Amino acid sequence: MATTAISTTEKPSNIWKIIAASSAGTLIEWYDFYIFGSLATIISAQFFPKGHETAALLSTLATFATGFIVRPFGALVFGRVGDVVGRKYAFMVTLLIMGLATTAIGLLPNYEKIGIVAPLALLVLRLLQGLALGGEYGGAATYVAEHSPDGRRGYYTSFIQTTATLGLFVSLGVILATRLSLSEADFKDWGWRIPFLLSVVLVVASYLIRRKMAESPLFIKMKEEGKASPSPLRDSFMQPQNRRLVLLALFGATAGQGVVWYTGQFYSLYYLQTVLKVDFVVANKIIAIALLCGTPFFVVFGSLSDKIGRKKIMMAGCLLATIAYYPIYRAMTAYSGWDPANPMATAVNPNVGMLTLFVWLQVMFVTMVYGPIAAFLVELFPTQIRYTSMSLPYHIGNGVFGGLVPFIGTALVASTGNLYAGLAYPVIVALMTFVVGSLLIKESRDVRWHETPSTKAKGPLPGGAASRPAGKI
Repeated sequence: MATTAISTTEKPSNIWKIIAASSAGTLIEWYDFYIFGSLATIISAQFFPKGHETAALLSTLATFATGFIVRPFGALVFGRVGDVVGRKYAFMVTLLIMGLATTAIGLLPNYEKIGIVAPLALLVLRLLQGLALGGEYGGAATYVAEHSPDGRRGYYTSFIQTTATLGLFVSLGVILATRLSLSEADFKDWGWRIPFLLSVVLVVASYLIRRKMAESPLFIKMKEEGKASPSPLRDSFMQPQNRRLVLLALFGATAGQGVVWYTGQFYSLYYLQTVLKVDFVVANKIIAIALLCGTPFFVVFGSLSDKIGRKKIMMAGCLLATIAYYPIYRAMTAYSGWDPANPMATAVNPNVGMLTLFVWLQVMFVTMVYGPIAAFLVELFPTQIRYTSMSLPYHIGNGVFGGLVPFIGTALVASTGNLYAGLAYPVIVALMTFVVGSLLIKESRDVRWHETPSTKAKGPLPGGAASRPAGKI
């Protein structure tokens, strides 16, 4: 299936407006999705029976994980909508679903008031969040990529990649601001709802911005020429060539990227709070500072991938994570102030600077695997099935492989008593991706979608790679 080429690319001013509008909505969706995880220890006390804190936390993390597990189904539903109806329409709908579900969590009565209905309703709302996010990311990444000039897709799509981390950062910032403005008792009683309720304001603002966006030029051209796929699900997963690309994208890229992402930005938070007993506010500040310092490197590695290739950077990130996780977490334990003789006591005088450094190192691995991956995925598949085809491996890799990291890691530590047992899962998956990706994935940065005076002449794209038509891997 050949990808439609168009004769124009976006003007610089237009591409920045497109990135800003797409990123704003995607950031809000990530914010909505992650305040749940950031507040897991408090939500566990609100929506599950009291008496066994570890079981309640694991139940909350399992509910948190369902939002990830259902994301591939959202990718299938909204991916098809995006490939048939349009990119813009799909991620407008997902934004509204996410906002309504998040606001509803903030209004949901707790276990003491409505009993078993509380955790069941929480689960349903979490599933709706997962469905919405399953459709959002593929739409935003595809939309920005299809407006981006050849040879610069890694750079421009890397700004979409920052939204996941910035969404987590904003969620931590709002949570910290709310917590510090209230007493600890009030925050645990009702103040935790404020970050969820703020979502409705953010979603309305983003919806109004997105309403003014035009459809992707590649999608419009494809529809005008009658080349749209009538069944993107069938074409994505029933045709052997495309099915092979989907599987390679999953096991050779997104699975490892997913576990690296959630280990560095979520499991590290759980480890500080639940294993090392670092104070709630201190642990969240450590993560927030590390994320703030690491976020610019999404753009650095996205831009670098336009010059040296996506594959080298992503595989290097997986390999470094595999090698470095155990020594990093041992160092975090050493600098935490945690007393193994009194494991349930709050850590005393943790070395915040060193702990921030070790979390930042993990965030650097995240930027390596995540910065280039949007460009890699959109370049892997033709326009007719791009939204559907890229969304499924992305959300299985992140939603299933990555989303299970906090639950599996916490459960392994609790069941074995070994502080580092939780690292086995992300290490194994990241190593698998490094092997599969290194051996079977081909470089994608050479894909050319646009015909302009500078690209009609035969020759290399920026970065030195010879061009080849999109859709042919």
